[in-house]
Amino acid sequence: MSDWQIAERKLSRDKLFRPLVKRIGPCTLVPLEREPYEALIRAIAHQQVHGRAAEAMLNRFRALYEGEEFPSAEFVLALPPEALRGCGFSGSKVLAIQDIAAKTKAGLVPSLEEAAGLKDAALIERLVAIRGVGRWTVEMLLIFTLGRADILPVDDFGVREGWRLLNGLEAQPKPKELASIGEAWAPWRSIAAWYLWRAADEGKKVKVSAV
Repeated sequence: MSDWQIAERKLSRDKLFRPLVKRIGPCTLVPLEREPYEALIRAIAHQQVHGRAAEAMLNRFRALYEGEEFPSAEFVLALPPEALRGCGFSGSKVLAIQDIAAKTKAGLVPSLEEAAGLKDAALIERLVAIRGVGRWTVEMLLIFTLGRADILPVDDFGVREGWRLLNGLEAQPKPKELASIGEAWAPWRSIAAWYLWRAADEGKKVKVSAV
């Protein structure tokens, strides 16, 4: 039995999660195993913009670099800010990307291999020192890049919305409240978050069909 199947069985013991897990089916969360440097830059690109717009900016950014690999930190630091702005990145995103590159070169941003040996809390404390990188950004890296199974991003709108819909609440739970509730889902809180995102997606579809 896979780890995700164990997680699904644990969550299915909860009367609220049981029908959701049955409806959605197996968790399909697969870590991308990118270098944290690349994952952080991609996360910055996706902040506060539509996914397609973010990918368009990243494609233009990658086109500046010769070869198929993701642009290196050294390459980014050698670029004039205007080149990054030309990719569509805002001024604040340019500064964040430059700082990620600088912190990578300085050794603050760990390699994928090094990150695998660091605990969740240590990685969060280390990476939030980077400009434009908050706790949520690091939590996304922990879940989707490193495949950590016990992360509950309580500040995430979709996670809180999923819980609201699952419970038929009028308002989303506060982050501290959800963190307390989520203690019962350990050590599989990332998988719980994944299912709550699916619940939020279902809610969007219901709204669209009602229009």
